[in-house]
Amino acid sequence: QVRLVESGGGLVQAEGSLRLSCAASGRTLSNYAMGWFRQPPGKEREFVAAINWSGASIYYADSVKGRFTISRDNAKNTVYLQMNSLESEDTAVYYCAARGPIISRDIYYRATDYNYWGQGTQVTVSS
Repeated sequence: QVRLVESGGGLVQAEGSLRLSCAASGRTLSNYAMGWFRQPPGKEREFVAAINWSGASIYYADSVKGRFTISRDNAKNTVYLQMNSLESEDTAVYYCAARGPIISRDIYYRATDYNYWGQGTQVTVSS
């Protein structure tokens, strides 16, 4: 069983930055593909970014490309989402998710592809 805990959310002004962290316990994340999703108010959950077990494959939603960066530190069992140039449309609850164990260059952008989910962290961008 993998337990995921997100942190780093909060209130930020437009054009500001935040870094979200997703820490795992129970299992090592080093052989899991990871993803970040978000759920804006009144909307469905949507894909943000994904990274394979090694970090060699990365994929972003068009809406965040060039502004957000996903990364991982397998030694710390943690995945990150650096968010720059934040916009009001980025306001959402952000979730991290894990799929695995799997050793592959594949990355996954559908919520149904993931086995484990965190509880989410709120990000609010004020304009």
